Amino acid sequence: MDLPLATDLNRHAFLANGRGQALIVMTSVAGCPYCDLVRDHYLVPMMQNGELLAVQLTISDTRNRVTDFDGIDRSSSDISKRWQARFSPTLLFFDKRGNEVAERLLGIAVPDFYAAYLEERMHVSAKAVLAQPH
Repeated sequence: MDLPLATDLNRHAFLANGRGQALIVMTSVAGCPYCDLVRDHYLVPMMQNGELLAVQLTISDTRNRVTDFDGIDRSSSDISKRWQARFSPTLLFFDKRGNEVAERLLGIAVPDFYAAYLEERMHVSAKAVLAQPH
């Protein structure tokens, strides 16, 4: 299983929030070994276990069209720029309204602690999602 590319952020977030989770969006670039590490060792296994729902945006991709939270189709690159998410990998945590509900997780400077950082943000973002009115 690979991490799916983002296609419709509202739909992705609705599905994640319906499970009591934030949508996790990973910004990446092709050939980034740190992106591969985050994707292969954390996000994909956790997604397979049902612990999270995540999609990825390639920040240099000007061709792939993604429906943004405002309903407008944009390129992955344009969405990354709107979010000022130029560093890869960056994990962003969203509710169904397109609000970030946890601090971004930038890079993977300390791999030994990455799982703890990710789990903490997942906990914070899930609390925020669950506290919202349906």
